[in-house]
Amino acid sequence: MKLELDPQSPTPVFQQIIDQIHFQINTGELKAGEKLPSIRTLAGELDLATNTIAKAMRQLEFRGLIIAQERSGYHVASTAGSSNDNASRYQARGVSSDKTEVHNVVDNLDHGLFRNAFCKITEDYLTGNPEQCNIIHADGSGTKSIIAYLAYKETGNTDVFHGISQDSIVMNLDDLLCVGVNGRILISNTVNRNALNCPGEVVGALIQGSEKFLAQLREFGVNIYSGGGETADVGDLTGTIVVDSVAVSVMKKKDVITGDLIAPGLAIVGLSSTGQASYEDRENSGIGSNGLTSARHDMLSHYYADNYPESYDANVDPSLMYCGPYKLEDPLPGSSLTVGEALLSPTRTYAPVIYKLLADRPGLIRGLIHCSGGAQTKCMKFSDNVHFIKDNLFPTPPVFKAIQSASKTEWKEMYKVFNMGHRMEVYCEPDQARTVIDVAAGFGIAAQVVGRTEASKEGNRLSLTHAGEVFTYTG
Repeated sequence: MKLELDPQSPTPVFQQIIDQIHFQINTGELKAGEKLPSIRTLAGELDLATNTIAKAMRQLEFRGLIIAQERSGYHVASTAGSSNDNASRYQARGVSSDKTEVHNVVDNLDHGLFRNAFCKITEDYLTGNPEQCNIIHADGSGTKSIIAYLAYKETGNTDVFHGISQDSIVMNLDDLLCVGVNGRILISNTVNRNALNCPGEVVGALIQGSEKFLAQLREFGVNIYSGGGETADVGDLTGTIVVDSVAVSVMKKKDVITGDLIAPGLAIVGLSSTGQASYEDRENSGIGSNGLTSARHDMLSHYYADNYPESYDANVDPSLMYCGPYKLEDPLPGSSLTVGEALLSPTRTYAPVIYKLLADRPGLIRGLIHCSGGAQTKCMKFSDNVHFIKDNLFPTPPVFKAIQSASKTEWKEMYKVFNMGHRMEVYCEPDQARTVIDVAAGFGIAAQVVGRTEASKEGNRLSLTHAGEVFTYTG
């Protein structure tokens, strides 16, 4: 392996290393399985600090191009390919569609009181009550906040950040729903911003949007309250703005819903992510807050890279940045929404529906899956030896059709990244499915039986039907 570095180049040395090794893998100069020189060897040959080499290797590993093998250093991955590969596109942008590398770590940690619960649940450290438990959860709006930033810069309208507040809250709230939380919830927000690009009016809009959404939820019986938050000026970490939240609740252990109850013989009722619920003030495209890095760059024009370089990582291959056909104001094909309205559509919460089911029909819900990270494959992380069959899905919403068309992502991969039409699944006995559908309809949300569960002899697996083709996923 030969590396030719230019210390006078404006490209950082570690990025030159990444680019040259990536190129050699793409062109076949470095073969699958080939062992790379050790970090110490490369550092000596190039007269660089070992930390510089290690930083480059970690980035290549994250992209899925190389793998670390115990005691034998780095090798070229057997699946390494060109950046046209779907998984490589995600990794090259610094994201992971299924967070495999994260799960490799956290799956070996303490799972809390209930191994198969959607959220980690602990003893009630807050009050010391042995019959209760604590749930604390952290999540955020991800890179969707950058799309709001672009819209704000183009129009000067701070209202676009109201939906970002909702996104951050819902990504916590709807995960809590999946373990049966139906009591009081306290939430705190953290806003990390570049103050030069996101002045006080942006923070004000985020706070206003958060308070308005929480008040709206309380009107529908969801007892969620603000516990304050933090605004950090971190211009050296982000060129724009990032919004995160933490939610905490206390509940009785006997009321916890876990994946252990998801067994063969159940109906899977999907709650639509599109349309307009009775507690929403506008049509929802269904986008949620997952996969927005892909959606942003594959949908939006290079115009945004040229005009707002602070909105992306300059270390990433420029050909992967804002390489789509649309501007925010363009109409979304097959929809009454613009592209910007569709991508910024606030993440829908299903809390009013789930709270009513828990209150009026105790015991009906055998399981709840929030199709967030991992999207339609999320279900495989819960229960044991279950074959999930989803063969009656909602029609693909226009926003996901447009993303697929622009990105050329395989449909099988799309279902791992985006909810594709329903973002909450209720698992129940087949004769109870109509009750779930009717309760959802009472809130203006379409629902239908999207599939069922059967026994599996091969661990958890999923069979998903799209346009007559069956995609198979294994856990």
